[in-house]
Amino acid sequence: MTKIYNDPAEFKNEVIDGFALAYPDYVMRVPGASGFIRAGGPRPGKVSLVVGGGSGHYPSYSGVTGAGFADGAVLGDVFTSPSAEQVSRVARAAHGGAGLVLAFGNYAGDRLNFAAAADRLRAEGVDVRIVYVTDDIASAPAAEVGDRRGIAGTFTVYKIGGAAAERGDDLDAVERIMRTANARTFSFGVAFAGCTFPGQSTPLFAVPEGRMDFGLGIHGEPGVRSDDWMPAAKIASALVEPLLAERPEGAHRAAVLLNGLGATKYEELFLLWGNVRPLLAAAGVDLVMPEVGELVTSLDMAGCSLSITWLDDELEELWRAPAETPAFRRGAVPAAAFRRHAAPDQAAARFARQQESAPEPAAAQEKGAAAEKAVALAEAVAAWAAEQPGPESVRAAEVVRDALRAMTSVVADHEDELGRIDAIAGDGDHGSGMVRGLRAAQAAAEETRGGVRTVLTAAADAFGDRAGGTSGVLWSLFLRTIGESLGNTAPVGPANLARAVRRGAEAMKDFGRAELGDKTMLDALFPFADALDADLAAGARLAGAWNAAAGTAVDAAAATANLVPRIGRARPLAERSVGSPDAGATSMGLILTAVGDVLGRHCG
Repeated sequence: MTKIYNDPAEFKNEVIDGFALAYPDYVMRVPGASGFIRAGGPRPGKVSLVVGGGSGHYPSYSGVTGAGFADGAVLGDVFTSPSAEQVSRVARAAHGGAGLVLAFGNYAGDRLNFAAAADRLRAEGVDVRIVYVTDDIASAPAAEVGDRRGIAGTFTVYKIGGAAAERGDDLDAVERIMRTANARTFSFGVAFAGCTFPGQSTPLFAVPEGRMDFGLGIHGEPGVRSDDWMPAAKIASALVEPLLAERPEGAHRAAVLLNGLGATKYEELFLLWGNVRPLLAAAGVDLVMPEVGELVTSLDMAGCSLSITWLDDELEELWRAPAETPAFRRGAVPAAAFRRHAAPDQAAARFARQQESAPEPAAAQEKGAAAEKAVALAEAVAAWAAEQPGPESVRAAEVVRDALRAMTSVVADHEDELGRIDAIAGDGDHGSGMVRGLRAAQAAAEETRGGVRTVLTAAADAFGDRAGGTSGVLWSLFLRTIGESLGNTAPVGPANLARAVRRGAEAMKDFGRAELGDKTMLDALFPFADALDADLAAGARLAGAWNAAAGTAVDAAAATANLVPRIGRARPLAERSVGSPDAGATSMGLILTAVGDVLGRHCG
């Protein structure tokens, strides 16, 4: 159990504050962001590697920020992807002008948020590549390697990529090397007890006394199979054999990690290594600088994982290369690697340099520039006038604020239940993540004046930034799309509200690449949209049609208990989730019902 905390909701933020105070010689806090860049700032002309994911995995990700490893790290709440906004801020601060590699474990929330951040950065002219790690052999068969999760093998892939960037490789080369390392990295783990969130009294999953779970995830997901307790020699065989089964043809050199998950003591790991090492030797594996210790943890989970990265000459050179970070030090790193190179705000610095070096314009150029400015100002004034909120939209924005209050209240009342449902085959953070996002959205809406689009856009941005994860990015997109569809000037009526909800649902479906029947929130939202459209077409008034459609959504959410998840963290434990509804669909039903009550009060 995590025993040291103040407010559980602030756990991640206070961890970041403490880490920044502990290691100022290695890292710099990025202003306004949940993350760090290496001390000295980005090196001009060097490819920058930015890694990240949910907190709770130290020394990933902040602990490996430094020379020869990562140039930046961004952290979400415990086991929750950082938001696209947070990723963007850290990546901008880390960028030295030669491009960025964003790297993370293969989880839906991370893929969505890092991809959204990459799109923003590319729009600003930054060359961005994405590499996600897929080393967990328990999470999908070899034929579906793209669906595998990233667990402790992320450490090796990041180390190799960071070394390539440190020696001056260009962006294409760093991306290629990291993809090669990922394709040659395989991991398998065992858990003896689950981990417990700060402020919670029970773990996300329990392993019965005298049993152990193989194939666990690092976000508190239980294993894919359970066995009776066995001595270390048999545990070693159970970890080594499935990894060797996926050994590439002709491979014999390997970087091997025996990784503790947070509560398994180093003495136990060394004992287990004494049983693992002979098995690898007997299989003809030449070990290259193996590591035994805590490298990618899962809060206080009791257990360990074994990772093998099969090396060629290039990968071995990079694995052996020097590195110096708060949590990992190897060889001698040149002092120049720690020299201050640039301010974190690269965009502002570049702009200042451009202004200083710009030649004085000629009189004709000044006159032309003035004319262009006048035209631009006139266009901006016209656009501003057209966008001034109409009184009907301002009144509708009050309904939006009331709806957000009701949404926050109902999800907070069911937070523990949503977490329990989510923990059956996932990481148990759905309730807490939704509450964080909704509280932030409500606060932003209360502080924002204007019409429906303005208020919903502010709420959407706050939700996504605070909630993080899959729910954060999808709900942010949902609220933003509804706001854009309704606008700031027109009255909000039944037809355009239903159309806006439908567009929001389609936007989530397209961005998240989910289909109906995948056991997601869409399995409640689309039945709702269909029922709302049908009742309005039949002549029902908005409040009545919405409430009836909300009942349809609640029933559809309950029916997801019969579905097998095909995407997301629950997919590796698909059969275990049968009999339990999807947490996202359940919260969607609760929210739609709460909004219906608000519409009833306002619309009659």
